[in-house]
Amino acid sequence: MSLEDLEAQVKKLSMRATDAKLALHDLSEELPIDWEKIPEVAERTWTVFRDLDAARKAVKDAKLAAKGA
Repeated sequence: MSLEDLEAQVKKLSMRATDAKLALHDLSEELPIDWEKIPEVAERTWTVFRDLDAARKAVKDAKLAAKGA
């Protein structure tokens, strides 16, 4: 995957992470209503932030590799 593709992936994941963060925040603001959704929303948020972290590391590694080439 090219550096440009990786950076586009980070941008996309960043938007998804923001949406997930807001969904988790909104859920917490309305507790105890919909408390049953906590695991689902939390898992979705955790997953997108895990993926974002991995994508950011991939961009960093690709930049380092490009400098060393």
